Amino acid sequence: MHCIDDVNTLSQPRQQAQARRDGLLQPGFYPEGSAGALMSSEYSCIVSGLTATQAIDMLRREAADAETIYQSYVLDEQGNLLGTLSLRELILAAPDRPIERLMVQPVLSVNTDTPQEQVARLIREYDLLALPVLDPRGHLVGIVTCDAALDVMVDEATEDFHKGASIGTHIGNLKSATVGLLYRKRVFWLVLLVFGNLFSGAGIAAFEDTIAAHIALVFFLPLLVDSGGNAGAQSATLMVRALATGEVVMRDWLSLLGRECGVALALGATMAAAVATLGVLRGGPDIALIVASSMLIIVLLGSLIGMSLPFLLSQLKLDPATASGPLVTSIADAAGVLVYFGIASQVLDI
Repeated sequence: MHCIDDVNTLSQPRQQAQARRDGLLQPGFYPEGSAGALMSSEYSCIVSGLTATQAIDMLRREAADAETIYQSYVLDEQGNLLGTLSLRELILAAPDRPIERLMVQPVLSVNTDTPQEQVARLIREYDLLALPVLDPRGHLVGIVTCDAALDVMVDEATEDFHKGASIGTHIGNLKSATVGLLYRKRVFWLVLLVFGNLFSGAGIAAFEDTIAAHIALVFFLPLLVDSGGNAGAQSATLMVRALATGEVVMRDWLSLLGRECGVALALGATMAAAVATLGVLRGGPDIALIVASSMLIIVLLGSLIGMSLPFLLSQLKLDPATASGPLVTSIADAAGVLVYFGIASQVLDI
């Protein structure tokens, strides 16, 4: 920390700040993933009571090693954060203007235990160069810079991509990853989804008579179940991203459900019209009716599953990113098989 104060009144604020730095900022003091673990103690602060000229003079002498000098923090004698002061405002101000009349209040800040994802979101949302971090007593103990926030956002995006593909935790550099590491990160979900896909096989087995009587139905099976999985994956990806950025919260689920129904019905109707002609050519009007109605319902179900599963996982305190890939596709596939052959059995009266 570089605390800028009057030349004749140095000691108390700086000694307090140094004690906080030496005592509270030891490695491992704050939990991983918190603002305290992410913050830097190399920031510029100015004790209240200075003029613009005094502040600039002290900034020139005291803040050479600070993370940023474009934003300084005005503190009282107890180390409480009073306001923020930009270098631009200092340079443009009259020389004898008090910094209390230049600083910005109130100050957007976070606590040491604030999750780093929330810190990065605030920095992005308010276009900040840095975000001050306060201890439980309200004392300034560090800042999180926009560079650190960018690293967090990149790491979080990478982690979400991996989870969306049902890969375990971040594998690091892919080029240098070993075969064993890649195997361990991918095998769990793949094996789990194998057993999940057994439901699709069981659904097909339950309708063997229907399939044997109308073999043309098999032609449309991959098309229909893949359409439901694709629609579900799209919905899940949009919802996972919205939950991660804070655009939506749990209480928004019901309103979003109604909108998703409308979108899914429109998509399903369009896709049903596209495959109806093919159904007539392959199996006649009955097959066309089965395929078109199945497409509408399967796309609707897949979209609703994809939209709702991230909310469910979030409610269960699990990572919603897990829902955006193969997991949604597997569930939507099983549901699609049952819908398709169930409708076929009814229409064909088998």
